[in-house]
Amino acid sequence: MEPDEAAVSVRGLRKTYGEVEAVRGIDLDVEQREMFGFLGPNGAGKTTAIKILCTIAEPTGGSVTVAGCDVVTDRAELRRRIGVVFQEPTLDAYLTAEQNLRFHGELYGMPRKVLRDRMDDVLELVGLADRRNDQVLKFSGGMKRRLEIGRGLLHAPQVLFLDEPTIGLDPQTRASIWDYIGRLRKETDITIFVTTHYMDEAEYCDRIAIMNRGEIVVTGTPDGLKRSIGSDRVQIRTEDDERAIERIRDRFGIEAAVHDGMVTFAVPGGAEFVPKLFADLGMDIQTVTITRPSLDDVFLSYTGRTIADSESAAEGSASAMARAFQGRR
Repeated sequence: MEPDEAAVSVRGLRKTYGEVEAVRGIDLDVEQREMFGFLGPNGAGKTTAIKILCTIAEPTGGSVTVAGCDVVTDRAELRRRIGVVFQEPTLDAYLTAEQNLRFHGELYGMPRKVLRDRMDDVLELVGLADRRNDQVLKFSGGMKRRLEIGRGLLHAPQVLFLDEPTIGLDPQTRASIWDYIGRLRKETDITIFVTTHYMDEAEYCDRIAIMNRGEIVVTGTPDGLKRSIGSDRVQIRTEDDERAIERIRDRFGIEAAVHDGMVTFAVPGGAEFVPKLFADLGMDIQTVTITRPSLDDVFLSYTGRTIADSESAAEGSASAMARAFQGRR
């Protein structure tokens, strides 16, 4: 890969499964040594895109270059230049931590001496040097995830893909994993590409692309995207949400909707607006909250839904498809 070449370059990437468009013509550039994130709900197309970038799935259309290699014509060389940590656990629980790493290194054809030194370095980096001879089945969820990250680093890749690296872990363990990812950034010269549906995790990235329904809706730094909203989120709870939405529209010219079980709308200077809302709405307000712009607000601004709303809709759609399939059997 040339020094000034993008670590990941995507143009017009599409992926279809029958009549379903999982990825709809996305464009993307990720710079070398950048931590870049795909943020979006489950079902947004993040994992499908990552699978194409890692040569696990073939694109339906478009072009993709990763670490200087084309994902279609240079698959073998590309795989030598990347590391991948998948959502689903892929460790052999009956092998030790060291045996899992050695098996991975031998698959990559690493010389024995180089492999031994790299295993020492990686186990030290992920804090498992003292557990190298323990079976993985004895590890906690966080320890297994750290070992998988270490395995992805073993062959010194140029780009490391982390697909939902903390999914299924408790908040304390999630924080611990991100501590290790932070150390990884400081101690290695590597590009990291993360997918997540957690807002707080996206904040660690240099830049993010928000994905929804197979498309990239906006790209930028977390702070820059939040500044672009320029409004606070106000949420109220009333006895009649539909009537409240109508009155907010009629009396203030503001469009509101129910998100997360509360009437939600965006307005500049939320703290200054709320007293006017109480005075002029003409109905009781049971509770009110005001929050500064967040990445969820960015998502809401560009898609009309929160990430939680989008995931609920995706789950409902998946359930409906499953019921339809069962009905045809």
